[in-house]
Amino acid sequence: MLFLAFRSVRKRPGRFLATLLSAFLGAVVIMTFSSLLDTAAAPGVDDVSAESLTLSASVVGGYGSLLVFFAVASTLTVSVRQRAEEIHLLRCTGATPAQITRMVVGESAVVGLAGTVLAIGPAMLGGRLLLDMFKDSGQVAAHVDPAFGAMALGSGFGIAVLASAGAAFLAVRRATKAAGARRRSTGRGRVLAGCAALVAGAGGVLTTYAVDSTEEMLMAFPAYGAILLSVGFAVLAPSLLGRLLDATRGPLAAVAGAGGYLSARNLRRRGAELAGVLMPMVIFTGMATATLYIQGVESDWVTASGLDKTVEDKNLETLNLVVVGIIVVFSCIMLVNSLYAATSYRSREFGQQRLAGATPGQVMGVVGWESVILTLTGLFLGTVAGLAGIIPFTMVRTDQVLPDQGPGTWLAIMAIAAVVTLGTSLGTARRTLRAPAIDAVTLAA
Repeated sequence: MLFLAFRSVRKRPGRFLATLLSAFLGAVVIMTFSSLLDTAAAPGVDDVSAESLTLSASVVGGYGSLLVFFAVASTLTVSVRQRAEEIHLLRCTGATPAQITRMVVGESAVVGLAGTVLAIGPAMLGGRLLLDMFKDSGQVAAHVDPAFGAMALGSGFGIAVLASAGAAFLAVRRATKAAGARRRSTGRGRVLAGCAALVAGAGGVLTTYAVDSTEEMLMAFPAYGAILLSVGFAVLAPSLLGRLLDATRGPLAAVAGAGGYLSARNLRRRGAELAGVLMPMVIFTGMATATLYIQGVESDWVTASGLDKTVEDKNLETLNLVVVGIIVVFSCIMLVNSLYAATSYRSREFGQQRLAGATPGQVMGVVGWESVILTLTGLFLGTVAGLAGIIPFTMVRTDQVLPDQGPGTWLAIMAIAAVVTLGTSLGTARRTLRAPAIDAVTLAA
């Protein structure tokens, strides 16, 4: 099976392009920040510079590793779904689930390794640019030279390859497992995990009120609370979407007509498939909104207090902005992959609708309304999670309820999510509809 995995990657490299891109970007981020650990450990680096470099590498490395895993997992889920017929044929010819798992995991490990090798050059350049940014802001001494060694290479190869192999194992396991009681138990596990994240997030947010308003670590409680709330809403998003559709089915049909009615029914039926779309959208919206606004309130408070920003303040501000940037990149990757999978697999459905009399414009209208509903649901849940962290922090730090930054940042976050969601869904649907209806039904059958 491992030999078959190598031949599969060599013969059909285009299939693994999305996974390669995710592994490449993830390795670039991880090795770029891990190179700061090599720089901090170099001789002649002062303690303040070493602390700034180590803190940045540790925090962003943790977030980066988690996001790399989710990004690779989303792309591999797409790949495994596309290969359902191939996996079925392998099973019919005598391959066991364990053998198929070894094949897919082997393919993913090869692709992850290739992506990491390609990422070495950009990561070295990124490490130098990042160090220059720290020098310009005064967080690192000017005499510190960049280094790229064992820590960067070890973390890059280790995390990228392990994330690819682990995500592939989970993806193929989900694809080959039987339905029934196991699926129901998985649903219960999802609900329990989501509720646990919501409880922990609410506890973190409420802890903000118990902390002194001048405490330097005040930001940590609402920020992590909002992150956990985002994760909880993301895990429970399919169930919450079903409840929302039940409550708005009538008004939606009245406003959007038959297209809105069909969109609501499709979304209600395909809730489990759409988890991969809602999860990155909710996490992106919640984490980006909370982090950017909390950081803005903190910066304004420091300025209004007449205080100079310390090295720790600059470190925290840099970390928040970088983490949000990483979240944006990987969330967009997961959104694009998930939406492409959810839309491109519907070629037979689109063909049947057209044979039944629907025009391509009407099919596009249904897909458009589905995208709008998904976008609004994800933005609503993410905004609730973000506000849950922003309001307590603003009240404790400034004695106000809402921050003075205005809605501009939130509108920008909404615009990014809406453009990615609508653009990918409608673009993929338009491409799918180019094939004649009878061909789409025949090929997909």
